[in-house]
Amino acid sequence: MPNSPSDEPRRIKVQRQGPLLVEGPVEVELEDGTIVASDRFRVALCTCRRSRRYPWCDTSHRDRTRDRTKDQ
Repeated sequence: MPNSPSDEPRRIKVQRQGPLLVEGPVEVELEDGTIVASDRFRVALCTCRRSRRYPWCDTSHRDRTRDRTKDQ
């Protein structure tokens, strides 16, 4: 049964300028209520919303150019 006390917690790795890496399998509920699932051992969830495969990351975040003036 999901979310039972015996379930191991899911580990999520936060990367500064990248996706959230989540140990799978996972189910993701989108804003419209649609549920998408992956049975992979680890998934990358898009946080920049540029992915053409949203909510899965397709590395589209790498295409953006950084404004170096904000880092100073």
